[in-house]
Amino acid sequence: YWDMQIAIFGKVFKVEHRKDVQYLIEYLEGRNIELIIHQKYYDRLRKFIRFRNVPKTYTTHTEMRKADFLFSLGGDGTLLETITFVQDTGIPILGINLGRMGFLASVQTQHIKETLDKVFNQRYSLDKRSLLRLETTQNIFGSLNYALNDISIYRKKPFSMLTVDTYVNEQFLNTYWGDGLIIATPTGSTAYSLSCGGPIILPGSQNIVITPIAPHNLTVRPIVIPEDSQIRIKVSGRIKKYFVNLDSRSESVDSSIELHIKTEKFKINLVQPEGDDFLRTIHNKLNWGADLRN
Repeated sequence: YWDMQIAIFGKVFKVEHRKDVQYLIEYLEGRNIELIIHQKYYDRLRKFIRFRNVPKTYTTHTEMRKADFLFSLGGDGTLLETITFVQDTGIPILGINLGRMGFLASVQTQHIKETLDKVFNQRYSLDKRSLLRLETTQNIFGSLNYALNDISIYRKKPFSMLTVDTYVNEQFLNTYWGDGLIIATPTGSTAYSLSCGGPIILPGSQNIVITPIAPHNLTVRPIVIPEDSQIRIKVSGRIKKYFVNLDSRSESVDSSIELHIKTEKFKINLVQPEGDDFLRTIHNKLNWGADLRN
């Protein structure tokens, strides 16, 4: 593995994870793999983790574009942030779960060795995940105008209701009155959308789900549409400002701005070790089938 470079990204380092992170570093260094670690994360790691050699570091996406893999150490929120570095390079992402739920970062710490053995023996597949792209005349999010989980619109004031006019392929869909609206990928169907009553959609289903947040009209329900749909959103009424979230990135937006949402041209590659799959993750995380009768 002399010519292999692996990028590592994390946000929070907790002392209780020292043993697992140390094992990961020693495993990779023992195979002479070149490490390139996010600078802020390395500044936290080096106080607790021993390195055989001082690793390279990166702060921007251009500095790690030659990596063969990116390992995300944390929860799903950490993995979502890695896409701002990977962007359209196709670098495979492996999520090692140091967080809680872990739908995306599904590799548990007790399985690190088993998973790494599979990866380096090429016993894995690449799970291609769709993203959503947001376009506005003001280019609010710059070049990072895409999301792996969801694009959500949310009210700014606690006691004011949003009025969200929504069109699909220029056909009027609905006016949503409530706290806001979620437009989610199949990946994001198990995130914010799920907590608002949205359906679970299997990755690769080529769909988008539109899920209202606390709708004022109780007959309004989530709707699933094809992923090649074009969505146009306009916030009307008395609200002058509202929040738009792309995964964990948020901006305040003026109600005069229309939002245009469609599926992004490129996809994100998630490493799926042999024997691991989405349905198994669902069973483990949501306790499906966990019944004495089974």
